[in-house]
Amino acid sequence: TDHTTYTSGTNDTYAHNSSSPRGIKNTPLCSSSSHRAYRLTSVRPHCVSRLLVLSMQQEQLAHVGGVVDPWETVGSECTQSVKHVAVGSALYFNASLITLSGEFNMTVRHGRESLVIPGPTTVPDEVLRAMHRPAVDIFDEDLVETTDFCIAHLKQIFRTAGDVYIYAANGHGAWEGALANVLSPGDAVLILNSGRFAEAWGKMADMMNLGVLTLPQDWRHAVDPAQVEERLRADSANQIKAVLVVQVDTASGVVNDIPAIRSAMSAAGHDALLMVDTIASLATMPFEMDAWGVDVSVSGSQKGLMTPPGLSFVAAGERAVAAHETAGLRTRYWDWTSRQGELHPEKYCGTPPEHMLFGLRAALDLLSEEGLDKVITRHRLLAEAVRSAVAVWCEEGVLEFNIIEPCDRANSVTTVLVDKAHDPLALRLYCKEHCGLVLGVGIGDLRGKALRIAHMGHVNAPMMLGALGVIEMGLIALDIPHGSGGAQKAIEYLGKNVKA
Repeated sequence: TDHTTYTSGTNDTYAHNSSSPRGIKNTPLCSSSSHRAYRLTSVRPHCVSRLLVLSMQQEQLAHVGGVVDPWETVGSECTQSVKHVAVGSALYFNASLITLSGEFNMTVRHGRESLVIPGPTTVPDEVLRAMHRPAVDIFDEDLVETTDFCIAHLKQIFRTAGDVYIYAANGHGAWEGALANVLSPGDAVLILNSGRFAEAWGKMADMMNLGVLTLPQDWRHAVDPAQVEERLRADSANQIKAVLVVQVDTASGVVNDIPAIRSAMSAAGHDALLMVDTIASLATMPFEMDAWGVDVSVSGSQKGLMTPPGLSFVAAGERAVAAHETAGLRTRYWDWTSRQGELHPEKYCGTPPEHMLFGLRAALDLLSEEGLDKVITRHRLLAEAVRSAVAVWCEEGVLEFNIIEPCDRANSVTTVLVDKAHDPLALRLYCKEHCGLVLGVGIGDLRGKALRIAHMGHVNAPMMLGALGVIEMGLIALDIPHGSGGAQKAIEYLGKNVKA
C-alpha cells in the first residue's frame, strides 16, 4: 500500500472521483494557492496517524467522516487515525495540510534499499547478470563445466577433499539430505542447542523417525564442549550415531567452537559422526572440515555465498561415506550414490537448476578473486565495527548483546536485545520506512525482543557504516535511550585497523 497526493499547479485545485456517490467530477475546491486538495488511496495506517488538518468546516468534516473511519475531532482541529481508506475514495475539504516534524512524507529512503538481514543477503550485480540469460540444454558443455567448477570451488571453501553434493533446495533440504544419507530409522542423534536452528534440525530428525537427544543450552551462550564430553561418556553403549551442531546460529548470534567440540568427542572416546551446519558461517568465518574432523557439513547459497536462495550443499567426509553404505533412510532424491551417475542430470536427480548454477559460479568467482582468507578477514573487521557501535549503544542499559561472552559472538550477525519498555519493531519500521534500511527481526524465543544486524556476504565498509548510522538515527528519532557516538566508534575502529 502507499499514499498518493495530487495538487494543482494553478490557483484552482481539483479532485476527480468518477465513482463518488455525490457525483463530484472535476470540482474546484478552492481558489487560494495556500489551500490544497488531497486524494489518498490505500493509506498506511501507521503513516497517517499524525496528520493534522486545520480550518475544516463542520459540514466538510461530516463529509470526510463518511469516507474515512474513524476520525477524532477537537474543536476545529482534526487528527486522523485511519483504519482503512477505500481505494478510489477521495477527501474533499477546504483546508491546509500541516505536516509535523518526522511525518510520513519526511523520509530519506529513496534510492537503493539496503538489506542487512541474516539471509537472504545482498546479491551482487555480477551474480544477477550471470543469471540473466536464456536456458540451455541440460547436457550443454558450458552447463556441465559450470557444475564441475562449482563443486571444485565449494570443496575449497569447505576445506575438504571429500565429495560435495548440490541440491535444488534451501538449507532445510540440506539438513534432510545429510541425515538421510548416513542414518537409519531409530538411530539416536545428539542435538547441541545454542539457538533456533539446532532445535529445528532436531525436529526434522524426529520426523524422520530418529531418536532425538538434546544437550540443553540457553540462547545466550555457546555450546560447552565439557558438557558434550560428559554426555558422550555417559553413552557407553554408543547408541548416539551423530552429533548435530550449528556453527553460527543466526537467531541467537552465537558462534560455536567446532574444533573444541570435536576434541570433546575424541576425549570421550565416542565414534559418533560430527555433522555441522555452516549455512551462516561458510565464507564468513574460518571453517576447516577435514582439519577439524567434521564428517558432514551442510550449507546454503543465500548467505556468505551471495547467491539467491534455492541451492544447498552437503559435503561428505570418509566416515560419512562409509556410513552411507548401510544407511536406511536413503531416498532417491537425496541419495549420494545416485548423484554420482555418469550423466549430468543425475547429479541433480533430474533437471539441473541452471540459472542458480550460473549465479553461484559468478559468486564463487568473486570469492576466488578476493581470496577466501581476505573474505574472512573482511567479515571479522566489519563484525567488530558493528560490535563497537552496539557496545556504545548498550551503555544506557536499554540495549544489550544477546550473546554474553564476546568470544562467542559471530562474525556473520549480531543479535541485540531491546528492553521490554521499547519496541524493536518500531525501530525496524523507522529504519525501513524513513531510511530504506531493512534490519532483521528477532525470531523464535527472541521474537519481539530483539533486532538482528547482519554483516555477511556482499558487504563492505560504506554499507555497514551507513547501516549503523541509520540505526543510531532511529534510536534518536524514537527516543530510545542509548549511548551516543556508536557509529563514530565503528568508524574509529576501522580507521585504526584498516591500514593505509
